[in-house]
Amino acid sequence: MKKIKILLASIALILSVTSCTNESLQSYLVKSQEKSGFVTFDIPANILQLKSDTASDATKKALNSLKKINIVALPFKDNAAELEAERAKISSILKKSEYKSLMRFTEKNMKIRLYYTGSENAIDEIIAFGYGATQGVGIARIIGEDINPSEIVKMMRDVKFDSKGANLESFKAIFSAKK
Repeated sequence: MKKIKILLASIALILSVTSCTNESLQSYLVKSQEKSGFVTFDIPANILQLKSDTASDATKKALNSLKKINIVALPFKDNAAELEAERAKISSILKKSEYKSLMRFTEKNMKIRLYYTGSENAIDEIIAFGYGATQGVGIARIIGEDINPSEIVKMMRDVKFDSKGANLESFKAIFSAKK
């Protein structure tokens, strides 16, 4: 029985990798919103608010450079073969696209990769792709205009979520749900 599961997972992996050779990240995000088991969020940048009016002009500029955040995740729920197929599909899309690698790191047994489009000082899009065998797989796409990465890091100290504009409990449950 275990050999059959491994064979089926391998076939699914091969089919998913060969079927997504021309798929874009945008089409993947749209298709994933309709799939069962996926958690998706489209967050407009206006949900982010500054903690005070005393924020620096650089912080305000960094916040204004963000336009939209798209998040798609498939949490782990005894679906290892499906998670591996999705991980392979996203990896293939990112390797065969215009995205440039920014950094890679591991956090709490989750491998995370950051990509971007644009120039190093004027980024138009940031992609955060994460995978953990017991957490799940997810991708976040931050769309903006002339995003300065160092200013975004500084801005994160001065920004909070407007909990009235987003269901943060659902967001928090993306990778904490296990069955």
